[in-house]
Amino acid sequence: MEIIRLAGLLPALVLTACHGTDQPNTSVKNDVPAEWVFDFFTPNALPSLVTFAAILDADGKDYRFNTLNSTSALPGVIGGWNDRDRAPGGYWNHVDSPPKHIIFCWDSIIDKKVYETHLTLSAAVVEKMRRVSEYRDYRGGKAYYDRLQIGLAPEGKVAVWLQGSGTEPNYRVTPSVLKTLSGDKLDICKGVTKSDFSYGYDKDIKDFIKGKKYPYGSW
Repeated sequence: MEIIRLAGLLPALVLTACHGTDQPNTSVKNDVPAEWVFDFFTPNALPSLVTFAAILDADGKDYRFNTLNSTSALPGVIGGWNDRDRAPGGYWNHVDSPPKHIIFCWDSIIDKKVYETHLTLSAAVVEKMRRVSEYRDYRGGKAYYDRLQIGLAPEGKVAVWLQGSGTEPNYRVTPSVLKTLSGDKLDICKGVTKSDFSYGYDKDIKDFIKGKKYPYGSW
């Protein structure tokens, strides 16, 4: 499938940090989520930083994020993905309806590269995000799959989950489109960041990767 191009996906709307206008969301009824959250994370000691995201939600509303929640390293994610660990939340990363198309730019500190990822969730996954979960939340109330978890690993590898409800494991999903670019193939992310990766690795990264073979796990 062709890569989603930002020019075709999102109208010319320049937003700083968060999205749209501060109009009330009249579509929210009863216990339906008022927003859907997306967060990025990395394996332990294999850092990356998401610097820009453009999103088209399932209702056709577009968003540009120049400020995002931190890209957290999860201590429990070592050597491979799991369905337990969850990225912490934050203030910025939320949209009014389930995210459908996502383009994001990220600096892989461990790879010393800038990556550009194009991601589309299938209609079935979007529908799952709209439905009430069969599991309850920690308070025993109704729960939705309203939190998207996106893992970033060496070699530009990306994995996606819907966060589980309460103690339920996270639900791994396969995007209908998942394409990552780098180098001279960058399009939307060309020049977005100025990282030259000349600093090198901090001591904790050096200690972690010592004696290990790149990409330091199976991603």
